[in-house]
Amino acid sequence: MTELAQLNALCGLFADPTRVRLLALLAEEELSVAELTQVLQLAQSRVSTHLGKLRDAGLVATRREGASTYHRLHAAMPARARGLWELVREPLDDAQLEADRRRCAALVRARERGWPDAVAGRMERHYSPGRTWEATARGFLGLTRFGDVLDAGSGDGTLAELIAPRARSVTCLDRSDKVLEAARRRLAGMDNVEVVKGDLHELPFDDASFDTVMLFNVLTFARRPDAVVAEAARALRPGGQLAIVTLATHTHEDVTSAYGHVVGGFDAATLSGYLEAAGLSVDQCAITSRERRKPHFDVISAFGTKEAKP
Repeated sequence: MTELAQLNALCGLFADPTRVRLLALLAEEELSVAELTQVLQLAQSRVSTHLGKLRDAGLVATRREGASTYHRLHAAMPARARGLWELVREPLDDAQLEADRRRCAALVRARERGWPDAVAGRMERHYSPGRTWEATARGFLGLTRFGDVLDAGSGDGTLAELIAPRARSVTCLDRSDKVLEAARRRLAGMDNVEVVKGDLHELPFDDASFDTVMLFNVLTFARRPDAVVAEAARALRPGGQLAIVTLATHTHEDVTSAYGHVVGGFDAATLSGYLEAAGLSVDQCAITSRERRKPHFDVISAFGTKEAKP
């Protein structure tokens, strides 16, 4: 590359505001990608792309510490790059850069006090060793006692395996022989678990057979979801609870059809109507989470109780 081409490439690097913001921060502090993302309030992919270009040009150096990589302004950056950076940096007095500096200073203060302070108010968005949603769910399950549970549309028994140690009995129901065989293998040795083949629309159980019925991620597979909810309510004992987890209404049938969904999600009002029509009181029916993975499906949690007889 000729000197003129090198100069042109360097000028191009400094012409991007995000790269200037990065350099201004790294001239003052050594930061990880996650910290830079937080300070700049930009997507991690965008920050990583710009950092890569600055590293390739010799403007930014990195240092590994355990599982983390920290970035800083390169102390030995090429002379021409150093000269251009000094020219660019000298007159900078910008409100956005000042806001970056304030956020960075707050982050560094929190870092010095420890991880909890650094992520206060956003803990659910950050990983720390051992602190996962699965670990949290297992912890909550340990505080719970179940009676007789029907896992309707149980799949290969993943949920049954979690709750069986805390339940009097768990009945797994599904219509697929292959899936049920996988459930039997998974749940072998659990004496309080039974695996049954059946249809959600016509449960092969007497009225009032269960204390809890779970319809987790199955209603979108049902031809008549209202009938499935009614059957679940029929199988509940007085005072029993129906728990539903399902997708909210969406416009991504091109994605869900590949998984066999026949219903494009539900709105909370419709699902509440199903519960009430089945004779249940609605304890909750609302969107409770949004998936991080695109296309960011909303997920509804719904709970209904069968009134106890006087």
